[in-house]
Amino acid sequence: MKQQCYMAAIYLNWLVLAGGLLYCVIKGHYGFALLWLLLIPLAMWVYIRVFPSISSLMGYGRIDDQPAQNPGHAPANVTLYTALGCPFCPVVKHRLMALRETMQFSLEEIDVTLKPGVLMSKGIRAVPVVESGERRLAGNATSEQLAELIGGVESQKLRV
Repeated sequence: MKQQCYMAAIYLNWLVLAGGLLYCVIKGHYGFALLWLLLIPLAMWVYIRVFPSISSLMGYGRIDDQPAQNPGHAPANVTLYTALGCPFCPVVKHRLMALRETMQFSLEEIDVTLKPGVLMSKGIRAVPVVESGERRLAGNATSEQLAELIGGVESQKLRV
């Protein structure tokens, strides 16, 4: 299974949260509505925090990193497209932040959860997506793959 989150699944998760809340309010179960409003986002947060350790059990495989071998200075503009609820996005963001220390590139993060215009114009159907110039890398990427993308090195390891 590819290590990425499809936007349709992320939207479905948020729709379930809103639908459950609406159902509880319509039925007059205000206490349960409040509990729903607090526990579901908390459960999502816990899921994202523990995801790297349980990803193998879920069929995604391990979330291993391949360190970048001597990444050089690369004054590039890098954009990271993320979505609220994607467990891979914080992993890739953390790797980019670590690489930025040595490669000195600028990093812009764009949350596309509520920006369907960005999704459609860029053709993004799954996150995380890292963009550097005209090149794009989708899904979970190792530090080595990210450094190659940002440094502009052509590699067959890069996924488009």
